Amino acid sequence: MVQDGGDIVAPPALASITRALLMELGEDPSREGLKDTPARVARSLSFLTQGYSVDPRAVVGEAIFDATYDEMVVVRDIEIYSLCEHHLLPFFGRCHIAYLPDGKIVGLSKLARLADVYARRLQVQERMTKEIAESIDEILSPKGVAVVIEAHHLCMMMRGAEKQNSMAVTSCMLGRFKQDARTRSEFLDLIGKRG
Repeated sequence: MVQDGGDIVAPPALASITRALLMELGEDPSREGLKDTPARVARSLSFLTQGYSVDPRAVVGEAIFDATYDEMVVVRDIEIYSLCEHHLLPFFGRCHIAYLPDGKIVGLSKLARLADVYARRLQVQERMTKEIAESIDEILSPKGVAVVIEAHHLCMMMRGAEKQNSMAVTSCMLGRFKQDARTRSEFLDLIGKRG
């Protein structure tokens, strides 16, 4: 995927593969409603998987600052959208991120952007949760990192179990969040996940 003036430029093979897929499904890719679909799907998939070509450190860039602040930093309710690697169906929900600074803080929007780097790949929620946490830990070297993701999976809602109200919740706790129950409890209280 290459961006040209802000537009997604998809590999031509993706459109050809989509056209062949439509034919295998018994559709006519040249009919009015589908004639532009192969190119649209190619651009869409390129956009939805652009996280593969993004370096997490480049996303953070120069937005790391020296600071004496040593209390918990929490950004909650970050919207995430990803594709399940098993069925290529969307899953979506909220990501909550916290860290305990150790002399450095990061621009708050960068935490949301880091979540997007990993969401914009073919994923399983468990791995994505861990990747976000480990990335923040590697870039900031804080005293601890916590990530909780709550998501609805269309692969479970539209097919298979067909449970429309189900939600998957995953967490990754590093450093003090893993070692200290009080720190972990404070984080869970702040994101409304206790009691």
